[in-house]
Amino acid sequence: MANLKDKHVVVTGGGRGIGAAIADEMNRLGARVTLMGRTESTLRSRAAQLHHAYCVQVDVSDEKAVRAGFDQAIDGFGPVDILVNNAGAAYSSPFVRIDNTNWEQAIAVNLNGVFYCSRQVLGGMMDADWGRIVNIASTAGLTGYAYVTAYCAAKHGVIGLTRSLALELAGTGITVNAICPGYTNTDLITEAITRIMDKTGMSREDAEARLKSANPQHRFIEPVEVAAAVAWLCLPGSESVTGQSIPIAGGEVM
Repeated sequence: MANLKDKHVVVTGGGRGIGAAIADEMNRLGARVTLMGRTESTLRSRAAQLHHAYCVQVDVSDEKAVRAGFDQAIDGFGPVDILVNNAGAAYSSPFVRIDNTNWEQAIAVNLNGVFYCSRQVLGGMMDADWGRIVNIASTAGLTGYAYVTAYCAAKHGVIGLTRSLALELAGTGITVNAICPGYTNTDLITEAITRIMDKTGMSREDAEARLKSANPQHRFIEPVEVAAAVAWLCLPGSESVTGQSIPIAGGEVM
């Protein structure tokens, strides 16, 4: 099965977790994959496991670095056909303790990065009259959660950007969509469980149960489930799906 044969896919935050699973799935479908992220050693290790994969060290919150990174990616594999804006970071704090630096970092990584990266690929996609932009948002882009105000604000911004850009491009062959995972079984959820244990004295089992309780299926989402949804949005048959924010969350939000 190679329905994305020779398509050039860029996955930001592609070295681990959801991003790595997306890169694996796109590569399985025949795409050439550029992995972007901040940690070069992690990217290189992941790229070595793929066929026709390239890696570029990029901090998506840095506009100049993004511009240089995409120039490098295009030099390596040609114009970008599919962009998966997956890079992100979560910050947890009571609202009254959020300082300007925390707020600006959350917006810079989770929202500005989507803007910077999308801007770099649109020219080539419009020339080709075909492209797919998939933004990995979060259920935090569809509802509110206590103690992650900055993250929720940024992810709500990603949903707004997705909807507006999709309408602007609706007359072209380019679609723009968002995937909104719930709590997903990655390193980030492991770190969240550790923080809960440290702050509350809960056991690991109780901390996991607390997070899983948000999901009506009482489980964490697996990265491969997110990757499958991303692939569907890029494969033939999804041409009319644009501007959507699709929860992968076991019924947590509807």
